[in-house]
Amino acid sequence: MPYYQRHAFFCTNQREGKACCQDHDAAAMRAYAKERIKALKISGAGKVRVNSAGCLGRCDEGPTVVVYPEGIWYRYACREDIDEIIESHLLRGKVVERLRLK
Repeated sequence: MPYYQRHAFFCTNQREGKACCQDHDAAAMRAYAKERIKALKISGAGKVRVNSAGCLGRCDEGPTVVVYPEGIWYRYACREDIDEIIESHLLRGKVVERLRLK
């Protein structure tokens, strides 16, 4: 059994002169996600963990987050998208198809 039920990695990388997730305020979005999972009381061992990641290599597709253990990649644009990923995938295990990157 994994230490966390689900682990969300937010790309917060900043690249000079190239598209990057931090151009879309990715660090603030990761902080928002972290606050939300704490407020929902789903953070910690055996539950959900939200982390920053270096470059995940998909910056051209917009700000990204990947959720493990499923390995599902998402693109998001706003807090409402983050809320949907949290409520649907992190809390209930249901993939948000409209935000999924393939």
